Amino acid sequence: PYWIESYQETFSNFKHMGLWEYCFKQFRYPYYQFDKEFDGCHHIFSEEYYVIREWLLPGWLMIVQTFVTLALLLSFFAQALIVLTLVRWPLKFVLNYEWLLSATAFICCITTGTLLFLAVSIFGGQCWRRDWLMYPNFNHLSWSYGLAVISFMFHWLASCLLYLDAKAGYRLRKESRNLVMQMQPNLQSHQGLSRGGYI
Repeated sequence: PYWIESYQETFSNFKHMGLWEYCFKQFRYPYYQFDKEFDGCHHIFSEEYYVIREWLLPGWLMIVQTFVTLALLLSFFAQALIVLTLVRWPLKFVLNYEWLLSATAFICCITTGTLLFLAVSIFGGQCWRRDWLMYPNFNHLSWSYGLAVISFMFHWLASCLLYLDAKAGYRLRKESRNLVMQMQPNLQSHQGLSRGGYI
């Protein structure tokens, strides 16, 4: 999944880049003192890119990687909570605290959406820097970046729905507690009836 790639007709030495992988074709880094050619796709922390890792991985890109990784973990956690709520497992806990599960999933989803929004905003603003990939005008944002944009929108939409669900669940819980209290016999009226000789 690539976030940025070069136009095919430019025949650029840079081919494409994901958050954790770079692909080059017969690329020579101009500021490296030896005549080393970088070719093929490699993980960003591979031995192949050791000498140019500082150039490949600027501070802003590390922030983007961190935000996307945290967003992925929070998204999985939120989906696990939603699945547990849907299948009602464990039953007793879900029946008592369904609103709490929805509220936690809401917090996870809104945080995920915000982290993804920050990640795509930072990447979209910084990926055209000339001190990063050379000839940035030969590059364009790729489909995986577009999916990240769609993802943060869907997470924000899901967080709105989960908020409404948590709010409704909390209201129903309060109403059911009040109903239980109303069903219990009033001790004072019971004593008054006893004194009156009706019971």
